[in-house]
Amino acid sequence: MDPKLFFDPISEDISYETYKTNSVYNSISINRGKLPELDGVDLAIIGIVDPRGGAEENKDIKDATTQIRRKFYNLKKGIGRYRVVDLGDLRNGPELEDTYLRLKEVCEHLIDKNILPIIIGGTQDFDFAQYRSYEAMDKLVSVINVDSSFDLDETEGPSGSHVNKIFTHDPNFLFNYSHIAQQSYLVDEKEHELMESLYFDSYRLGVVKENLKEMEPIIRNGDMMTFDVSAMKASYMPGTPHRLVYGLTGEEACQLCWYAGINDKLSSIGIYEYDPAYDTVDYQSAFVISTMIWYFIEGFYHRKNESVFRSNDYLVYEVAIGSEPDSIRFYKSKLSEKWWMEVPHPSDQRIAKRNSIVPCSYSDYETATKGELPERWISTQAKMV
Repeated sequence: MDPKLFFDPISEDISYETYKTNSVYNSISINRGKLPELDGVDLAIIGIVDPRGGAEENKDIKDATTQIRRKFYNLKKGIGRYRVVDLGDLRNGPELEDTYLRLKEVCEHLIDKNILPIIIGGTQDFDFAQYRSYEAMDKLVSVINVDSSFDLDETEGPSGSHVNKIFTHDPNFLFNYSHIAQQSYLVDEKEHELMESLYFDSYRLGVVKENLKEMEPIIRNGDMMTFDVSAMKASYMPGTPHRLVYGLTGEEACQLCWYAGINDKLSSIGIYEYDPAYDTVDYQSAFVISTMIWYFIEGFYHRKNESVFRSNDYLVYEVAIGSEPDSIRFYKSKLSEKWWMEVPHPSDQRIAKRNSIVPCSYSDYETATKGELPERWISTQAKMV
């Protein structure tokens, strides 16, 4: 595919602004009318301006990417040498499904070139296209979704049913789905039951806020992240038609994006549902999203490439359980002090090579030392049966 056919350049208004030498704007390659070269690139920003999957309340989504970029470009560049491009805004297709297909093809092309797409703007149903970009990769995928509700209701339109489309897509290549920051009074009991029956993970907002660090191993197990900005408090994120009184703070959202950035295997992220028509006069929400992107990129350039568990970079702990299994093996990185645990699996399944060693936390190790099976171990093995 030729990416040049799919993108419009950034708004000319942004190019005419004055940016300091050490700004993000002067540290990345931007589509100002000519698409940047992709050789040697690590990260690629993609803007979405198609509003057709959203509710009627989505008023001005076509301007969302411009406001986010305006704030993001003014931030100071982080560590290291940025190998980041901004490809501009994806051109809308004649139908919404055509725009989905374009995003799928672009993300598939970038991931195949080992370039991580950062998708901004648009409604959250575009995460279905983000997910489908993994379809031809012959591997199972784990999805991380940060959202206040489950979005499983087929009667709610694309942006209210996108998770259901991921769950029911054929071919099925979804291994695990983890939902972060759901608010229980927005979720139907049958949706909870469905999640449990599929052995998928769901973490209430209160649980997330009580111990944010416990979200790191959950995010570390994901291949892609989709983030609905309405999961944040309205005081931090007024710029969405679905704003809520309760939710994540801006700092917590940035921390989750940092965790996603340092995840060695995460290969795409989408930040959706921003609508500047609801934002403050100084575009506070666009600034929050720009810092989320900044922390994701900063996390990316702090990756340790921790993927081989037989080297001298790890401490190995064999913990006796005294039941079935007899023991659990844990790995602790000497570089980052992160934890993993080994989960047995049927040897004839394609998930075996990739998921026998799963991210965990020190609290899982503590549970095992008491002779108890960690809940994460139990749920992981259940998915492998």
